[in-house]
Amino acid sequence: MALKRPQISTEEARRIALTAQGFGRPRTGGRVDTRHFRSVLRRLNVVQLDSVNVLARAHYLPFFARLGPYSRDALDRWLWRSGEAFEYWAHEASLTPIEHRVLLGHRMRDASHWARLRRWAADEGARVAQVLDRVSEVGPVSVGDFDDPARGGWWGWSDTKRALEYLFLIGQVTVRDRINFSRRYDLPERVQVLATPRVDADEARLELLALSAAALGVGTVHDLADYFRLPLSAAKALVPRLVQRGDVEAVHVEGWREPAYLHRDAALPRRIHARALLAPFDPVVWHRDRTERLFGFRYRIEIYTPAPQRVYGYYVLPFLLNDRFVARVDLKADRSARRLLVRTAHLEEDAVPGAVAAELASELASMAAWLELEEVSMQAPGALGDALRAAR
Repeated sequence: MALKRPQISTEEARRIALTAQGFGRPRTGGRVDTRHFRSVLRRLNVVQLDSVNVLARAHYLPFFARLGPYSRDALDRWLWRSGEAFEYWAHEASLTPIEHRVLLGHRMRDASHWARLRRWAADEGARVAQVLDRVSEVGPVSVGDFDDPARGGWWGWSDTKRALEYLFLIGQVTVRDRINFSRRYDLPERVQVLATPRVDADEARLELLALSAAALGVGTVHDLADYFRLPLSAAKALVPRLVQRGDVEAVHVEGWREPAYLHRDAALPRRIHARALLAPFDPVVWHRDRTERLFGFRYRIEIYTPAPQRVYGYYVLPFLLNDRFVARVDLKADRSARRLLVRTAHLEEDAVPGAVAAELASELASMAAWLELEEVSMQAPGALGDALRAAR
């Protein structure tokens, strides 16, 4: 139901946020096709990419969390060949619907957040021009198609890689597709039907904030700004315009120190029926402060933390059951042995081990089958690990 009121509880805010993120409806339970992929991308507006592949590539997991099992090959074909998705620095490296490209044009024209790369390109203009000419002549091309070995520093980037990333940043090349997750670059006009209008920075940011509000359901100015990584100062200046034109209304969320803004299409179901393992890069959890405010759930990714100092594990996924996070598990796909390894499992406060274990074991089995793994290997010590072994 639509919600119009000046004050909402934390529990209501949770249900609003989860509904906005696609958890207000049951999974398909059957064949998943491009209609479902399109629905998820357009609801989230941003799907983050990341190279970590200890479990699965980051962009696969939000679709699984909302749709259940599907063909990853089918998703890749749609993402990279349909012309409906567009890769750019929307949040971090991300996929977003192609119609949002025009709203990111101001970022391409500015690109001040990559000042070091811009300085390099200014000094190496001839090299950048050569790379652009090569893309124009023979694209699509990957870095490996150039005879230019990687060098030290800058993550081992070669001059060709720097030139391609600069051209990608300013919009003169785009990503046609990814092969084994490596980008292949081409001219934008050969990949996408380009929107012709030029939208100035403030108008683009206003529309991106509106998209953020729709994807979040309810959020503070900080939340809205973070979704597309917009400058906070700009967001603060523009949100009153969203209120004025009726996109959002100002509300107070119980326990939040900052004012919140409720999207005009936000819905508040009586209950959320959800069961999902969320990637560290899922929009529900990527803004850690918001996650704590909404769920009372403190979450940090520990990939870059030395192993002895990790609290929960290397690649930890929160487990959402209905409208609460009830556990977190450190997962790894052992592809050679065809096993999904559950290396640690931690129960959240006030969660009941037996009830959580039954649902989590079922979700892990579903994930293993989706990843074409033959079994779930429970290595997790402790009470929840024991309960998971018993639940299988």
